[in-house]
Amino acid sequence: MKMKKIIEQILIVAIIVLLPSILHAQPGFTDNTTDAPIDGGLSLLIAGGVGYGVKKIREKRTPSEKKKKNK
Repeated sequence: MKMKKIIEQILIVAIIVLLPSILHAQPGFTDNTTDAPIDGGLSLLIAGGVGYGVKKIREKRTPSEKKKKNK
């Protein structure tokens, strides 16, 4: 049951990440336009999200592991 929930969450994240590139509806740039880099803040937000997810997974596993050790 937990594996099914994890797979569903992975699919939801994949859809959220890939959907904007599929629905990209802006016209192309002309040759004299330079692109703006989107690196600084976006990479920090992704790293923070991954860290937060790992923290939540560890918090969720910790109580069940303590119960197993006490038995």
